[in-house]
Amino acid sequence: MGQPERGLDTVDWGQPRNGVLKKTRTTLEMIKWEHSIFALPFALTAALLAAHGLPAWPVLGWILVAMVAARSSAMAFNRWADAELDAANPRTGGRALPAGLLTRQFVLGFTVAAAAVFLVAAAKLNRLTLELAPMVLVVLLGYSYLKRFTRWSHMGLGLALGLAPAGAWIAVRGALDPRILVLTAAVTLWVAGFDVLYACQDYDHDRGAGLHSVPQAHGLTAAFWAARGMHLAMLGLLVWFGRLFNFGVAGWLGVAAVGLLLAYEHSLVSPKDLRRLNAAFFTMNGVIALVFFGFVAADVWVKW
Repeated sequence: MGQPERGLDTVDWGQPRNGVLKKTRTTLEMIKWEHSIFALPFALTAALLAAHGLPAWPVLGWILVAMVAARSSAMAFNRWADAELDAANPRTGGRALPAGLLTRQFVLGFTVAAAAVFLVAAAKLNRLTLELAPMVLVVLLGYSYLKRFTRWSHMGLGLALGLAPAGAWIAVRGALDPRILVLTAAVTLWVAGFDVLYACQDYDHDRGAGLHSVPQAHGLTAAFWAARGMHLAMLGLLVWFGRLFNFGVAGWLGVAAVGLLLAYEHSLVSPKDLRRLNAAFFTMNGVIALVFFGFVAADVWVKW
């Protein structure tokens, strides 16, 4: 007799479901989806200013889809491109690919799927967003290789996030206003500055692996001064941005709050003490982005 067919009473329905849920959790952890909070508030700030208030709900929805999809594609590709480097680094050896929790084929497929969703969202917004979308993907995906060639790869990551407000403005208006590029520059320097700090923890590994970064090239003390300089320049750009858009009291309070939070962020770490780097990098930067958006949104709401 042949093997009996599996009936409903013999199927372990929980195991496949658990497998899918586990893979989903692992994928979300790989792309650090919660870190979308870094660039998203700045994109929403630009959208509010472009619309002189709340954009149409379909536009806002597609902006959110485009933001999440673009970032997911970039993060997944970064993990795919850096799999061997991550495996050799004690700090990153437990990530999904080096640990064998996900396959390279799956991660590459996820990258392509997320990029496709981004292109669909761009097409749903307007023609210019669709035309610029491939160039945006080049920046987002190309960043992963910069540390193999230049110590200023931090600026590449900064630009990848800095494009968010410019993209959101174009999504609302269908054209680029040069004023929004000031916010793009501010976000670029903000992200580059905290990425310099984050790279300090890989100083020894990067030197041995032949990877480039500001800490690797100039040492930890110089890297901290570079990050401080970038963040001071960011504040200067936010002041310029506020003047360009005629900020009211709430908007200027937002700029001041960013300055205070950046000062606190830098107080958490030093070249000799990186223990609280995760708090400075993840928690405080999320707070900075949300606080700035909240104050500017209040400013726009009053004028609206």
